[in-house]
Order: sequence, then C-alpha cells, then structure tokens
Amino acid sequence: MSISVRDARTHQGDRQWIESVYRDYLADLAPLNTGIFPVLSEIGHREPDQSTRWFADPAAHLLTVLHEQRPAGFAMVTPGAIVSAQSTATRADYRMAEFFIARPYRRRGVGRRAVRLVLDRFSGQWEIVEYLRNPGAVGFWRTVLTDYTAGQYNERVANGEVRQTFRSGSGKRPA
Repeated sequence: MSISVRDARTHQGDRQWIESVYRDYLADLAPLNTGIFPVLSEIGHREPDQSTRWFADPAAHLLTVLHEQRPAGFAMVTPGAIVSAQSTATRADYRMAEFFIARPYRRRGVGRRAVRLVLDRFSGQWEIVEYLRNPGAVGFWRTVLTDYTAGQYNERVANGEVRQTFRSGSGKRPA
C-alpha cells in the first residue's frame, strides 16, 4: 500500500477534491455538539469560504493524503501556540489543525501512515488536540502517538479537550 502526502496548493485538482469531501468532514464533527462547528449558513459562511481561508493562509501547510496516488484525506499543519504544562510553558512549533481521512480509506492504516509522514516532514515540538467527546479521534491519536513516539509524549485532559505534546524528528522526547 503506497501512502504519501503532498502540498495541496501545488497540485491541480487537490483543492477541488478537498472541497468535495469538506461536507463529509463536517458531518464527522457535527455530532460532537461542541458548538464550534455550526451550520455554515447560520454564521454567514458557505463551504467554499472555509476552503478559501485554508488555502489563503500563508502560515498553514495544507497537505493532501494520497493512497496509491489518489486523494484519500487531508491535513492542515499550522504554527503552534504556547503550551502550558503545569508550571512551565513552552511553544509548540506545529499544531495539527485539521486531519481527515475519507471513509473508504479508514481502518486500513492510511491515517496512521499519513500521520507518520506529516510528523517526519515537520520536525520539532508538536501539539495535537482532540475533543474528549470524540472517542474515535482520541483513540486514534493515542494509538498513533504511542507508536510514533514509543510512548514518549505528554497528555493533558482539561476543559473537554485531550491535548498531546511531543517532539517529532530526530531526538524525539516528550514536551
């Protein structure tokens, strides 16, 4: 099984593909009842407005996940923020802002392999956040990060979120 990731801005058709699965992405998030993902029309946005923002953000790295050279998902990596862990505060270099694998490719190792490629591409201090109400995402990230870091990551649960911090690339160590 061939899995790869590429810059979605540089390949013709990737933007259209991401826009075509955006509704599926929202459908996966809607049952979480976080209030963060309202119906777009309720807040005056249309689906193309969101992808326009994603593609226009110069600080974001928008990636297409490929399975056998065909789009299977997407990831958006953004600059990190200040991460507070009890009495210390550090800055994450990167944050996984969005991650989605289309339904036909789930539970086949596509997401796990794609995460490894993304983390290896952006070596540094990372932060990944999931909603506690999303046990599928929490389980996925715990499994993937345990494997990727050999269990050397920090996790904090607060305010309805699960937050993992770790270092990717050479010299991996917990944050």
